[in-house]
Amino acid sequence: MENDKNLKVFITDDDVFSLNIYEQYLLNMGFNDIHLFQSGVDCLNSLHQNPDIILLDYNMDVMNGFEVIEKVKRYNPNIFIVMISGQENINTAIQVLKYGAFDYIIKGEDVEYKIKNVIQRILLIQEEIKKNNSGIIKKLFSYL
Repeated sequence: MENDKNLKVFITDDDVFSLNIYEQYLLNMGFNDIHLFQSGVDCLNSLHQNPDIILLDYNMDVMNGFEVIEKVKRYNPNIFIVMISGQENINTAIQVLKYGAFDYIIKGEDVEYKIKNVIQRILLIQEEIKKNNSGIIKKLFSYL
């Protein structure tokens, strides 16, 4: 599948090592509009840049992943948020999804595969949305 090189991705994690690893995964996938943040506050302060996807750590100082999701969804409910966490608690995953995250990934050896998989699903959804929107626009213009 051809990546949409124009997608803007935010990675938010207070662990610099994780930030750099996730950035490398995305670069390997062909993404180049990647922004790194070490706190939820920094991420939220940059929402005016209109990211398409936010990869978000759950456990961060000052503001945790739940709080960030809540504020992002209030700002723009169409941003895809993927929570990445060491928390294997099913209740945490359920809560994150209820708050509006697109997916919940548990950190581990296969995290690169999981990130690739979820981003491919997001790309497919965006492709469908574009098709449907262009169909709607065509219909609107046909009435003019």
